[in-house]
Amino acid sequence: MKKQNLSAIEHSVLEAIQEKALTSFEILDKVENLDMILPLYSVLDNLNDKGVLKSYISNDIKYHIAQ
Repeated sequence: MKKQNLSAIEHSVLEAIQEKALTSFEILDKVENLDMILPLYSVLDNLNDKGVLKSYISNDIKYHIAQ
């Protein structure tokens, strides 16, 4: 995992998706610091912009995993 100016919540999300790709709702269940889906989407966008997140769609479901 690339280390670069990650906030605590970004680090928590990356840890949740380090081993296995998860959906947004699965990430929300694993990360204690987040309790709403909209802030999670912002975090996922930031991680994608930083190049440490990969997202893909399988069977019409979007998954996220750390790169």
